[in-house]
Amino acid sequence: MASRLASRALRAPPTRPCFRRPQLLLQPLPLLPPQAGVFRAWLGSAAHGAPTAALLPSSLVRTGGFVGGRWLEAAGSFPVRDPASGTELSRVADCGAAEAQAAVRAAYEAGAAWSGVSAKERAALLHKWYDLMIKNKDDLARIITAENGKPLKEAQGEILYSASFLEWFAEEARRIYGDIIPSSSKDRRVLVLKQPVGVASIITPWNFPSAMITRKVGAALAAGCTVVVKPAEDTPLSALALAELANQAGIPAGVYNVVPCSRQQAAAVGEVLCTDPLVAKISFTGSTATGKMLLRHAAGTVKRVSMELGGHAPFIVFDSADVDRAVKGALMSKYRNSGQTCVCTNRFLVQKGIHDEFVEKFAQAIKSELRVGSGFEEGTTQGPLINEKAVEKVERHIHDAVSQGASVVVGGKRHSYGKNFFEPTLLSNVSTRMLCTQEETFGPLAPVIKFDTEEEALAIANSASVGLAGYFYSRDPAQIWRVTEQLEVGMVGVNEGIVSSVECPFGGIKQSGIGREGSKYGVLR
Repeated sequence: MASRLASRALRAPPTRPCFRRPQLLLQPLPLLPPQAGVFRAWLGSAAHGAPTAALLPSSLVRTGGFVGGRWLEAAGSFPVRDPASGTELSRVADCGAAEAQAAVRAAYEAGAAWSGVSAKERAALLHKWYDLMIKNKDDLARIITAENGKPLKEAQGEILYSASFLEWFAEEARRIYGDIIPSSSKDRRVLVLKQPVGVASIITPWNFPSAMITRKVGAALAAGCTVVVKPAEDTPLSALALAELANQAGIPAGVYNVVPCSRQQAAAVGEVLCTDPLVAKISFTGSTATGKMLLRHAAGTVKRVSMELGGHAPFIVFDSADVDRAVKGALMSKYRNSGQTCVCTNRFLVQKGIHDEFVEKFAQAIKSELRVGSGFEEGTTQGPLINEKAVEKVERHIHDAVSQGASVVVGGKRHSYGKNFFEPTLLSNVSTRMLCTQEETFGPLAPVIKFDTEEEALAIANSASVGLAGYFYSRDPAQIWRVTEQLEVGMVGVNEGIVSSVECPFGGIKQSGIGREGSKYGVLR
């Protein structure tokens, strides 16, 4: 990007190759026995009587690693649980360092052929993969709701968003242009070619188990790279379902590989994916702390990196704002996926002239429009948090705020539906000394800080060491331009509570990461 300011209205890249020749000797891994029949997961909360039976598609539920076009077993397995009830959904192959090395080698060996495939052919295969995702969108959404817990309607939206990246990058595959630069010598021409970088390690989080994969993998495959995906241990079934559809679409063996693993094996697998000399690029979405660790690993072999790390998004409501519109945007920005998104609002800053009106209307909207329950239940807008540790963090932030004088306007405690459920919560009388304004909560907690001036709001918003997304509401044109340019974040939503779209570059500044994903910039780095 030309400048940091340019990147905020847009957002910038992941992946591309150069092939090296170190030799690795690996033992062949056993083929996974064929899977057949019906895969049934019992979902729901024991506290609410009989559980809801959800039928997951046997055609898409896979439990092995996917390496070199084959389904493979590992020495052990680990459980995938429904966060709504704690019920075990499946046991998945617990891949380790050997399986990760095998996947890297498979991707490397497939790289030369894949990078030589024409852009038109790569585009056609990505389109086939997209078509299969759309054909199977309901089944893919049910897998997400089962392993992640988000409401089925949200999961369906994620699948459409996820598939759109394959469609977008299928189109971008044919638009990776070079350049001709005038030379100072009359008898010479300077040509610039964009070429794939090689094997890309793709490490993804649990909160968007499908979209975070396709946003990275779509760009990589469009550019002619091959990939090894390590999905989050909480949500590997979505990554494996995508592998099944990639295989059906005709993506060549070794181009898309998946190595699921447990939390215990994550460090060993991650180290291989970040240090193996056959890997040329790392694309990671997750916490800032983990991102720093992966950067240290990448430094040893000077790998290219794309890092989408933690956020601490401010949501500023100025006196000039349309309060009703701001409340609507606040609901979307804060409570989507029960507050478990990297770009969701973490701090609400509301100017004193409209503060009381905003808090009152926000509280009414929370009570009337949000409903806690199992993601499979009709009308649910708030599913469970991913695990009890996440619930405990929300509780800790609320307890700290209340102990320092904050007031609970709505919610404030665990929901009776189950141990991983928490009431959508709104706090007022919040100060910048409180934990909830200093740390990313990653849960359904909305703390509201009252401010006097625009300068004060910007100082609070920009005080964080991270800068992923930010939002503000104003009807003053001059103020809109000033604040847009002064907010220290990678993406700004102006009178808008959602900033993600396939056409826009996604990423942050400060300690929120390096590089951009999505948009035309997603294949250029």
